[in-house]
Amino acid sequence: MRWKRFLDSLLPLAGRPNRFLARSRGVIHVGASTGQERGVYDRYGLRVLWIEPIPEVFAELERNLAPFPDQRAICRLVVDRDGAEHVLHVASNRGESSSILPLARHRELWPDISFTRDLPLRGVTLPTLLREEGIPAADYDALVLDVQGAELLVLRGARELLPGLRFLKLEAADFECYAGNATVRELEEFLAPLGFREVLRRPFAQAPDRKGACYDLIFSRG
Repeated sequence: MRWKRFLDSLLPLAGRPNRFLARSRGVIHVGASTGQERGVYDRYGLRVLWIEPIPEVFAELERNLAPFPDQRAICRLVVDRDGAEHVLHVASNRGESSSILPLARHRELWPDISFTRDLPLRGVTLPTLLREEGIPAADYDALVLDVQGAELLVLRGARELLPGLRFLKLEAADFECYAGNATVRELEEFLAPLGFREVLRRPFAQAPDRKGACYDLIFSRG
């Protein structure tokens, strides 16, 4: 009955994917792009930390955030190990599909998107980044990841922070969209022992053979 009451309390999330923001005190958004969600976060009165690794995209992000004093941006690549060298493949759609992973079946869903150049970067874990920047982790209880298949790497690197988080919002596929990407099942298996349960799964793209889809996912920790 206790678990049922917890699930019932989360039912409003099912119809409104951003409803969890009303229950959050701050958001860390990894894979910021140009901050498309800045207005949404502002309407909820949230403190936001944006993290974006591509310099020219980061420059536009900073310009976009100028009217929002509670939203800050940092230009870093967040992964699972501090100091690890990675190559970020920069995508043709203004960098939005950029990934440290090669394209796989992504080409079937979005044939017009390709990688245009490679950007060597040194990675950092989220806890180290917060310590280096003097940012209190306690100011944030929601984590949004838009990292194109590298979600599990970011979560593994942030493991020490996860007990302090209440909500996770992720994009993930149940097939190989990027080569070696984290699947929905792998994310569930990683997060369940940490107390996170999936409360929303909404498809936003489907493979042409209908054998797989990409989803927005929300996990909550009671």
